[in-house]
Amino acid sequence: MSEPRRMFSICIPAYNRVVHLPVLLDSIYKQSFSNFEIVICEDLSKERPEIAKVVAEYSIRYPGTLRYYENTNNLGYDGNIRNLVNLARGEYCFFMGNDDIMCEGSLAAVSERIKANDNIGFVLKSYAWFDEVPTKINQEVRYFNEEKFLAAGTEAISVCFRRSGVISGFIIHRDTADGAATSEFDGTLYYQMHIVGVVLAKMNAITMPKVLVLCRNSEPPDFGNSASEKGIYTPGTYTPAARINMISGVIRIATALEKQSDLPVTAPIMRDYANYFYPYIRDQLKLPFSDYYKLYRAYGRIGFNKYPMFHAYFIICYCFGANGFDRLTAYIRKTLGRSPHFGSVK
Repeated sequence: MSEPRRMFSICIPAYNRVVHLPVLLDSIYKQSFSNFEIVICEDLSKERPEIAKVVAEYSIRYPGTLRYYENTNNLGYDGNIRNLVNLARGEYCFFMGNDDIMCEGSLAAVSERIKANDNIGFVLKSYAWFDEVPTKINQEVRYFNEEKFLAAGTEAISVCFRRSGVISGFIIHRDTADGAATSEFDGTLYYQMHIVGVVLAKMNAITMPKVLVLCRNSEPPDFGNSASEKGIYTPGTYTPAARINMISGVIRIATALEKQSDLPVTAPIMRDYANYFYPYIRDQLKLPFSDYYKLYRAYGRIGFNKYPMFHAYFIICYCFGANGFDRLTAYIRKTLGRSPHFGSVK
């Protein structure tokens, strides 16, 4: 007789950063809610032996709760996300970045809200950024102050698509997401947006005002090692070309979703990006003005030229700089208790 299906598969794409793995695992095992498994896929990093050793220690301490896989080839970010969904056995995948922390009570809170609503395919999290120690919170990112129900289709996709970009706390219905498996978008670093779009074309979403995860702010990006990422990304940084590739990938995913689902989602998704464009230029604000202007022109050619907020971000952010604009957004979020709402998001 097979054992009952678990509520959550905690999916961890592992690549280096072994120093943070015990803290992450401890934060999961400290949860009051125990109906979960942990699935780790190591993607052929140089720290594989150290990661395997940590996993072995936790497997002994918590028998039967952790499954560990070592990829034969480096699948890259998108491929490893897809691999984890495929290997998961829980009803929902709850993703965690390999250097982040799950907040106390997160699994219980999410489980309660899923059970209280019908046909939930995705949970839109709130989260926080921190430096080095969990008590040093930089910013909380809360999209809504209250729990909201978002109907399947254009409404849910328009609200959740862009806001699913941070992988920690990405919670999605496993079977529907696995049914959308494709390598078409490998190298975009946004495979999760493909599956959230496909899932929300059929299923509803809910929002969680509770901060579910803490995201470490100090680790540089580690993309550019897999076959799908080489020549596009440079480990340790985001080049202007990389940013352009990522946003172009987003539009490609949205366009494919609209064609597949026959839902008018591309325009609202692009407008939503234009209204919140800061994250896609933040790490480029130290460019010489000539290079920054080239980036501005390149984004404009993708289709953002028609949105006034896009132009405003490029001007205001360059004047303020990253630190100045970060302080401004932190003040606004703290004052409102959530991120500001532009356009149709309410």
